[in-house]
Amino acid sequence: MDQKLSLSFKFRYGLADLGFAVITSAMQFFLLFYYTDVAGINPALAGMALMVGKLTWDAVKDALIGYLSDRTRSRFGRRRVYMIFGALPMGIAMWILFSLPTGMSGAAAFIAVLLSFWLVDTCLGVNSTPYYALTPELTRDYNERASLTSIRMVYSVIGYILGAVLTTVLAGVFKGAGLNLQQAWSATGAIFGVVAIITTLVTALTIKERPELAGEPSKLPAGKAIVTSFKNRPFVILMIAFILSSFSFTVLTALVPYFIQYQLNMPDQIPIVLLVMLMTIGIFLIPAKLISDKINKGPAYALGLFIASAAIISSFFFPYGPTPLIYVVAVVAGIGFSAQWVCPWSMLPDVIEYDEKMTGERREGIYYGLWAFLGKFTGALGIAVCGWALSGYGYVPNVAQTVQTLFGIRFFFAIIPAVVLLISLPFLIWYPITRKSHAALVKELADRKAAATKAS
Repeated sequence: MDQKLSLSFKFRYGLADLGFAVITSAMQFFLLFYYTDVAGINPALAGMALMVGKLTWDAVKDALIGYLSDRTRSRFGRRRVYMIFGALPMGIAMWILFSLPTGMSGAAAFIAVLLSFWLVDTCLGVNSTPYYALTPELTRDYNERASLTSIRMVYSVIGYILGAVLTTVLAGVFKGAGLNLQQAWSATGAIFGVVAIITTLVTALTIKERPELAGEPSKLPAGKAIVTSFKNRPFVILMIAFILSSFSFTVLTALVPYFIQYQLNMPDQIPIVLLVMLMTIGIFLIPAKLISDKINKGPAYALGLFIASAAIISSFFFPYGPTPLIYVVAVVAGIGFSAQWVCPWSMLPDVIEYDEKMTGERREGIYYGLWAFLGKFTGALGIAVCGWALSGYGYVPNVAQTVQTLFGIRFFFAIIPAVVLLISLPFLIWYPITRKSHAALVKELADRKAAATKAS
């Protein structure tokens, strides 16, 4: 069975992640900022609404979508069908997210944040969870998966750049064209929604699934499917490391606008700093992949996070006022975080082979559903922590901040993310699935399947 994929196929598959990344990036970098400085919502209240959203419907939504896609049969396949019919609602939801009325407070603000976030997060999950679950179904080759993931992540970084750099730029352009601030952000959300619709449909309509690698739909009941996943030791180890690194990255990115605007007094440089970091990530995706080929994915992931943490922690010692050193931090952190884009996403498919050995089934959907939930939950937790920290340290939007507030911004921007990243390193350095053990696992599964076919 041919495990190699053409370069054209890889590029067509990866395109959808550009649209998902535009939405994710705009939310990750600017959602809290939008709530506080555009919609005028209290940061602690906004953070609490996001946490409630994650601990209720979102706690089961992604796993449920993955579970349903594992059991789906349709003429469009069991993954692409969700993207074909889910692209348009996703784009509309993104527009709604950045269209909240201003001046809300109390229960009205809480409900508006909660419902709009639920809507966009659900629509994004309907598309992205089945899409990501396609990766292990397209090839079982250890290095080919890393290659497919690297190309997909090139698109992801482009999407992150568009979301990070163009959000405030587009809002400024629309505001300069005569729209008020709220309308300008609404128009920006609509533009990003259209991008997500187009890229998702192009991928869904131009690639084909490989049923011979996907296997039969899962027969495990929903509850047992989830419980069994947590008996997968490599998955649990990878999950812990990913939770820690995802939380750190979210806290860092959510506080970038506050750190640069208020601590460094460089508000006009926010999109440029983000562009430098994300472009560096994009440039170093291929080197990160090559390092993972050389020393295995877990240690390569750990090395990247160590480099990123060293860069981040140095920014705590920056004095008040503008400094070009923020660009040095952006470059070095980008080099480190390139591993965050490549390694975990190419490690997760390997975990699924381990699960197949345990259960005898291919259950990509449930794993990518749980993975999506973990990523989004830690993302919401990170934003909530930022909101609580800002509120606790006395943050007031659009004014000069007190010494206490500036310390809180620096501490949660630099120290907290760096320390949490360092905690994740032991889980990755001694990660149990290596290139050698994965090859043996794939051979064992192939031998088992051949024996079953011969017996029948």
